[in-house]
Parts: sequence; C-alpha cells; structure tokens
Amino acid sequence: MEAPFGWPVRVYWEDTDAGGIVFYANYLKFFERARTEWLRQLGVEQQKLREQVGGMFVVTGTQLRYHRPARLDDLLLVTARVTESGRASLTIDQSALLQLPDGQPPAVLCEGSIRIGWVDAATMRPQRIPAQVLSALSHGNP
Repeated sequence: MEAPFGWPVRVYWEDTDAGGIVFYANYLKFFERARTEWLRQLGVEQQKLREQVGGMFVVTGTQLRYHRPARLDDLLLVTARVTESGRASLTIDQSALLQLPDGQPPAVLCEGSIRIGWVDAATMRPQRIPAQVLSALSHGNP
C-alpha cells in the first residue's frame, strides 16, 4: 500500500494557545490545507473548478481523535487519503504527525475522518462529483 499524501506544517504562535500548545480547532485548518494541496497536486484547483463547472466541495462532517499535543515550532506532517468515494461525497482519513529527530518514526498527534460533499456553488444543493475530479482521484489517490 502506498503512503498517503503528506504536507509539512510548521506550528507558529498564531496556532497556539497561551501555553504554546496547538489550539484543538487548528488541526481542522491543518487538515484543510493538506486536502487542498493534495487536490492541487492531482490537478484539481478548486477555484478554477468552481468557475468552470459551478460546483465546490464543502465539509459535511468531521470526527477527530487527539492523542498528544503539538507545540510551538514543531514540524508536522499532515496526511490525507480517500477511504470512501460516493457519487456526491468523499471520506478522507487524515493525520497530523510530529516529525521527530534522528530518524525516529513520527508520533501521531491527531487523527480524523473528514467527509466532504460536492455541491452546486449557487444553490448549495448536492450534486455528483464531476467526472474529471473522480478521474484525478482514481489515478492519484494513494
């Protein structure tokens, strides 16, 4: 099995609370950035797609599990992998991993399952995911 897509994220002050610990909701931001970069790598630019076909992805559900905190200046690797694909939605499993020194395996900080749906951008009603997006996903999904 191939490794999931990974996107590096550095933890900055803006990501933390007063104690220098990543605020729990910011993992959703990290996951969003990784999903966007993963789609971009597959040739799916969301703004272009919205302009061309009038649709967009929206988050319809999240489930997160927190294992350890990330801290100021930590280097994370945020992963994304499609685990379910339907006509109008995808489920993507994601993780935030702490990159450790000296070749140690990364430590899992947060794991999540994110469900995204395809909607008409004007009406926000569900639609089928465009064929070109499904094709890109099937050819590039780890």
